[in-house]
Amino acid sequence: MTRLFNFSAGPAMLPAAVIESAQQEMLDWHGSGMSTMEMSHRGKEYMSIAGKAEQDLRDVMDIPNNYKVLFVQGGASMQFAAIPLNLLGDKTSADYINTGMWSKKAIAEAKRFCTVNIAADTSEGGFTSAPSQGELKLNPDAAFVHYTPNETIGGVEFDYIPETGDVPLIADMSSTILSRPVDVSKFGMIYAGAQKNIGPAGLCIVIIREDLLGKAAAQTPTLLNYETHATNGSMYNTPPTYSWYMAGLVFAWIKEQGGLKAMGEINGRKAAKLYAAIDNSGFYANPVAKHHRSWMNVPFTLADADLDAAFLKGASEQGLITLKGHRSVGGMRASIYNAMPEEGVDALVAFMQSFEKNQA
Repeated sequence: MTRLFNFSAGPAMLPAAVIESAQQEMLDWHGSGMSTMEMSHRGKEYMSIAGKAEQDLRDVMDIPNNYKVLFVQGGASMQFAAIPLNLLGDKTSADYINTGMWSKKAIAEAKRFCTVNIAADTSEGGFTSAPSQGELKLNPDAAFVHYTPNETIGGVEFDYIPETGDVPLIADMSSTILSRPVDVSKFGMIYAGAQKNIGPAGLCIVIIREDLLGKAAAQTPTLLNYETHATNGSMYNTPPTYSWYMAGLVFAWIKEQGGLKAMGEINGRKAAKLYAAIDNSGFYANPVAKHHRSWMNVPFTLADADLDAAFLKGASEQGLITLKGHRSVGGMRASIYNAMPEEGVDALVAFMQSFEKNQA
């Protein structure tokens, strides 16, 4: 069977080695006589799986000891409500940086619970850049500052970590986590939906500094309270066990590749190749400011939108799938997460060049 190069923004392709490992263990995990899907989440077998997954994630991200790692359900979107409920404390406002679709969704949800100060807004420029540090209008009395380091839809990425002083910085890293090294200590909290660089959908990772726990509003539902998950090892209720298991396989795979330094080198090369193909062409275009271009999500347009259907059809015939851009922006989008091998990007570049030549 030939695997296709899947450029989906999520659920995204997984490393072939991870899927093969899961296949081998599907019916019988390590002689237990059970599939991981059948195990009690409190049984010794599954507890060993969960513990190793967390430790491997701590290792690859170099997560400090004063941070809790939570494995929760609901995806990143659930955190849009959980964050203000947990982190406002005795304050009434929070700062949000608006750089695209996912920032907007987080802001809309936060407004249900607090006063939102828009510290920066790049909508006037069509969300094609990220604000500089000097452009951020931060409130020193804010409960926290929230931003999206990488906007999956628009392909806009911050080229720096915002400085927020004593105010905790919260980052939705759904589409950039594990793509390169990051200094976790600069954040009060990092969260990420699994279905891009972590594993199958159904799981969300929350990495939160311990001093931010225990501040939840009285009306916070039990399962939205981070302290509930922190004090129960993410086992207060049945977690998404198979997604957690698969995430663990991905973390182990990243270790085998050489960790996040190696992943960053590979991802940097992949992005450079694809952007070079776009920039060296008079046929393709990327709207994002060059120093704010995403490594993970590369949107591009064709000189003639009437050729979009033919491009997608031709790409599919070459085994290059799910390249259609998000409905809100159109065009194409190639998501090149960790599991996308360099040869997949090479194949896409070759097809793009061939397609352009055939239009001449």
